[in-house]
Amino acid sequence: MNLDISKILKILPHRTPFLLIDRVVELEPLRWARGIKCVTYNEPFFPGHFPETPLFPGVMCLEAMGQLMCILAYASEAIDTNQQLFYIMGVEKAKFRHPIIPGDKIEIEVKVLQRRSNIWKCESTATVEDVICVESILLAAITNRDELPNI
Repeated sequence: MNLDISKILKILPHRTPFLLIDRVVELEPLRWARGIKCVTYNEPFFPGHFPETPLFPGVMCLEAMGQLMCILAYASEAIDTNQQLFYIMGVEKAKFRHPIIPGDKIEIEVKVLQRRSNIWKCESTATVEDVICVESILLAAITNRDELPNI
Protein backbone atom coordinates (compact mmCIF):
# COMPACT_ATOMS: atom_id res chain seq x y z
CA MET A 1 0.00 0.00 0.00
CA ASN A 2 1.41 3.37 -1.02
CA LEU A 3 -0.31 6.54 0.19
CA ASP A 4 0.61 9.94 -1.21
CA ILE A 5 -0.08 13.26 0.51
CA SER A 6 -3.60 13.64 -0.94
CA LYS A 7 -4.65 10.31 0.62
CA ILE A 8 -2.90 11.14 3.91
CA LEU A 9 -4.84 14.42 4.11
CA LYS A 10 -8.09 12.44 3.92
CA ILE A 11 -7.04 10.34 6.93
CA LEU A 12 -5.22 12.69 9.30
CA PRO A 13 -6.84 15.80 10.79
CA HIS A 14 -3.42 17.54 10.87
CA ARG A 15 -2.54 20.35 8.48
CA THR A 16 0.50 22.52 7.84
CA PRO A 17 2.64 23.15 9.82
CA PHE A 18 1.79 20.08 11.89
CA LEU A 19 1.33 17.43 9.20
CA LEU A 20 4.51 15.39 9.53
CA ILE A 21 4.05 12.40 7.20
CA ASP A 22 4.73 13.01 3.49
CA ARG A 23 4.19 9.49 2.18
CA VAL A 24 3.37 5.98 3.37
CA VAL A 25 5.46 3.51 1.38
CA GLU A 26 4.45 0.19 2.97
CA LEU A 27 1.63 -0.89 5.21
CA GLU A 28 0.29 -4.21 6.42
CA PRO A 29 -2.97 -3.70 8.36
CA LEU A 30 -2.82 -4.68 12.04
CA ARG A 31 0.95 -5.34 11.76
CA TRP A 32 3.21 -2.48 10.65
CA ALA A 33 3.72 0.58 8.45
CA ARG A 34 6.60 2.56 6.99
CA GLY A 35 6.40 6.22 6.06
CA ILE A 36 8.56 9.13 4.95
CA LYS A 37 9.08 12.62 6.35
CA CYS A 38 11.27 14.95 4.29
CA VAL A 39 12.88 17.59 6.50
CA THR A 40 13.29 21.05 4.95
CA TYR A 41 14.87 24.18 6.41
CA ASN A 42 11.74 26.27 5.82
CA GLU A 43 9.80 24.46 8.57
CA PRO A 44 8.61 26.98 11.18
CA PHE A 45 10.56 25.66 14.19
CA PHE A 46 14.07 25.82 12.69
CA PRO A 47 14.71 29.55 13.30
CA GLY A 48 14.37 28.84 17.03
CA HIS A 49 15.68 25.25 17.20
CA PHE A 50 18.52 26.26 16.89
CA PRO A 51 19.53 29.42 14.95
CA GLU A 52 23.16 28.38 14.43
CA THR A 53 22.58 24.61 14.22
CA PRO A 54 19.08 23.69 13.02
CA LEU A 55 17.90 20.37 14.51
CA PHE A 56 14.59 18.60 13.92
CA PRO A 57 13.00 18.51 17.41
CA GLY A 58 12.76 15.05 18.95
CA VAL A 59 9.19 15.69 20.04
CA MET A 60 8.26 16.38 16.39
CA CYS A 61 9.75 13.02 15.43
CA LEU A 62 7.61 11.34 18.11
CA GLU A 63 4.57 13.16 16.71
CA ALA A 64 5.41 11.92 13.19
CA MET A 65 5.58 8.38 14.58
CA GLY A 66 2.16 8.90 16.17
CA GLN A 67 0.72 10.16 12.89
CA LEU A 68 1.99 7.07 11.05
CA MET A 69 0.49 4.93 13.82
CA CYS A 70 -2.85 6.67 13.21
CA ILE A 71 -2.67 5.89 9.49
CA LEU A 72 -1.95 2.24 10.35
CA ALA A 73 -4.97 2.13 12.68
CA TYR A 74 -7.16 3.76 10.02
CA ALA A 75 -6.05 1.15 7.46
CA SER A 76 -6.66 -1.65 9.95
CA GLU A 77 -10.21 -0.97 11.08
CA ALA A 78 -13.24 1.16 10.25
CA ILE A 79 -12.57 4.58 11.76
CA ASP A 80 -14.87 7.50 11.03
CA THR A 81 -12.44 10.44 11.04
CA ASN A 82 -15.35 12.87 11.36
CA GLN A 83 -16.56 11.22 14.59
CA GLN A 84 -13.41 9.64 16.02
CA LEU A 85 -9.95 10.84 16.96
CA PHE A 86 -6.71 8.90 17.39
CA TYR A 87 -4.40 10.43 19.97
CA ILE A 88 -1.16 9.58 21.76
CA MET A 89 -1.63 8.56 25.39
CA GLY A 90 1.95 7.74 26.30
CA VAL A 91 5.55 7.46 25.20
CA GLU A 92 7.82 4.80 26.67
CA LYS A 93 11.54 4.17 26.31
CA ALA A 94 12.13 7.13 23.98
CA LYS A 95 15.74 7.37 22.88
CA PHE A 96 17.22 10.12 20.74
CA ARG A 97 20.34 8.58 19.26
CA HIS A 98 21.33 10.78 16.31
CA PRO A 99 20.41 14.32 15.26
CA ILE A 100 18.10 14.95 12.31
CA ILE A 101 18.86 18.04 10.23
CA PRO A 102 17.35 19.89 7.25
CA GLY A 103 17.78 17.87 4.07
CA ASP A 104 17.33 14.52 5.80
CA LYS A 105 14.73 12.02 4.63
CA ILE A 106 13.37 10.26 7.71
CA GLU A 107 12.09 6.71 7.31
CA ILE A 108 9.61 6.01 10.08
CA GLU A 109 8.42 2.53 10.95
CA VAL A 110 5.77 1.47 13.44
CA LYS A 111 5.09 -2.14 14.46
CA VAL A 112 2.08 -3.21 16.47
CA LEU A 113 3.07 -4.78 19.77
CA GLN A 114 -0.42 -5.01 21.22
CA ARG A 115 -3.96 -3.96 20.38
CA ARG A 116 -6.89 -4.24 22.76
CA SER A 117 -10.25 -2.69 21.99
CA ASN A 118 -9.47 0.95 21.11
CA ILE A 119 -5.91 0.98 22.57
CA TRP A 120 -2.84 0.52 20.37
CA LYS A 121 0.75 -0.05 21.49
CA CYS A 122 3.48 0.20 18.85
CA GLU A 123 7.24 0.05 18.65
CA SER A 124 8.54 2.88 16.48
CA THR A 125 11.84 3.86 14.90
CA ALA A 126 13.02 6.77 12.80
CA THR A 127 16.10 6.31 10.64
CA VAL A 128 18.07 8.46 8.24
CA GLU A 129 20.22 6.57 5.74
CA ASP A 130 20.01 3.38 7.87
CA VAL A 131 21.14 5.21 11.04
CA ILE A 132 18.65 4.95 13.92
CA CYS A 133 17.87 8.48 15.10
CA VAL A 134 14.85 8.01 17.38
CA GLU A 135 13.15 4.97 18.84
CA SER A 136 10.24 4.61 21.23
CA ILE A 137 7.13 2.71 22.22
CA LEU A 138 3.90 4.65 21.72
CA LEU A 139 0.54 4.08 23.33
CA ALA A 140 -2.50 5.59 21.59
CA ALA A 141 -6.28 5.41 21.68
CA ILE A 142 -9.20 5.82 19.32
CA THR A 143 -12.03 7.77 20.94
CA ASN A 144 -15.22 9.50 19.90
CA ARG A 145 -14.70 13.24 19.52
CA ASP A 146 -17.68 14.03 21.74
CA GLU A 147 -16.12 12.02 24.61
CA LEU A 148 -13.09 14.29 24.89
CA PRO A 149 -13.23 16.78 27.75
CA ASN A 150 -13.85 20.42 26.86
CA ILE A 151 -10.81 22.47 27.61
